[in-house]
Amino acid sequence: MPTVLIIDDNAAVAIALEVLFSLHDIDAVRAASPDAGLALLARQPVDLVIQDMNFSADTTSGEEGTALFRAIRERHPDLPVILLTAWTHLDAAVDLVKAGAADYLAKPWDDNRLIATVNNLIELGVTKRALHQRLQTELRQRRELERGYDLCGMVWQDPATERVVHLACQVARADVPVLISGPNGTGKECIANIIQANSSVRDGPFVVLNCGALPAELIEAELFGAEAGAYTGASKAREGKFEAADGGTLFLDEIGNLPLAGQMKLLRVLETGRFERLGSNRERQVKVRVVSATNADLQAMIKAGSFREDLFYRLNVIELRLPPLSGRQADILPLARHFLGAHHNLQLHPSAQAALLAHPWPGNVRELKNVMARAGLLAHGDTIKVGDLGLPAAAAAATEDAVREPDRDAIGLALSRAGGVVAQAAAELGLSRQALYRRMERLGIARP
Repeated sequence: MPTVLIIDDNAAVAIALEVLFSLHDIDAVRAASPDAGLALLARQPVDLVIQDMNFSADTTSGEEGTALFRAIRERHPDLPVILLTAWTHLDAAVDLVKAGAADYLAKPWDDNRLIATVNNLIELGVTKRALHQRLQTELRQRRELERGYDLCGMVWQDPATERVVHLACQVARADVPVLISGPNGTGKECIANIIQANSSVRDGPFVVLNCGALPAELIEAELFGAEAGAYTGASKAREGKFEAADGGTLFLDEIGNLPLAGQMKLLRVLETGRFERLGSNRERQVKVRVVSATNADLQAMIKAGSFREDLFYRLNVIELRLPPLSGRQADILPLARHFLGAHHNLQLHPSAQAALLAHPWPGNVRELKNVMARAGLLAHGDTIKVGDLGLPAAAAAATEDAVREPDRDAIGLALSRAGGVVAQAAAELGLSRQALYRRMERLGIARP
């Protein structure tokens, strides 16, 4: 049951509030003076404070209430406080609301409004505590990763990305093949770099082959090498990627483009570590960690007969699925700021942030990188605006009507992340401050 602390020297007011709260399953404790209230807060956790603005007889200045509020805020910065005043001149209360008080109510109060405000603030407090706990857990996990592993400068904030990075670090030292799946441009090579950097062969070579960038007839020569005269134009012997990667890691990007003949030879190398160059009968032995990546549906390719099932299971000992950027929304703004690079002094206008968050990013991280490079060059002054991004229909996406309508939970989380600063929460949600205030009023969310 939530607990409300009532600090009021008028016993009748305190009792009336206690009775009202008891009818709504809210526990209430009371203190008759500021000192007693602060002492109670020091020894008992509460969810919300309702405080009077005046305590001495014949005093209407509100100075006592102001001092009490500031003392509570100093000692308990996240505790919501509702101000209660019997006087028509509410300037002091209004100033305190601007300083962080949750709300103010005039005596006599409206029971329905008071209960609605208290319930909303208690719900928001629960949400903030849960979010704080989650953020602390994520921060602790992030610091553990940073202390224990080489993350190769990868930038992320979304929990979905965190899970992939964490798993990549976990499996890095295991001498087994890893398959990284996900759409083009999501950062699969970054994950492969993390695996290599934390593996037992981190001091060995890291060799990359894009299987989709070469003609089918040349892929085998690229993988296994070729003797002179093995094919037209092969004037001298050359080593393949497996030889070059001996003692290290071979990253095979777009593995779904490997022709069936190459798949069969790759399977043999994975199983035995032995292969022959094209045009040679001499077997060669290598020790190579293979990490592969694909944007293709390999299961569908197996059914179509274009990918070997036995190779799939050999490559897929560990699979890491990297979601598209649209499924990692919390990564978008940190990545956007990172990609500004030399233009690090530039700021993103709230409308530009909204446009970035609203865009579907079919080209994923690669597209975002190009967009920010363009914006950094075209921005005027020290702020990047919507027009600088050059996104299709970006201006429309950034308007209040086009931004995804936030629900109560989304607003609560944004306010929590922003520490109650409405302007910052509004920017995160892609709204103007006035638009966020209207939604809060419509949903019955008290102003922080």
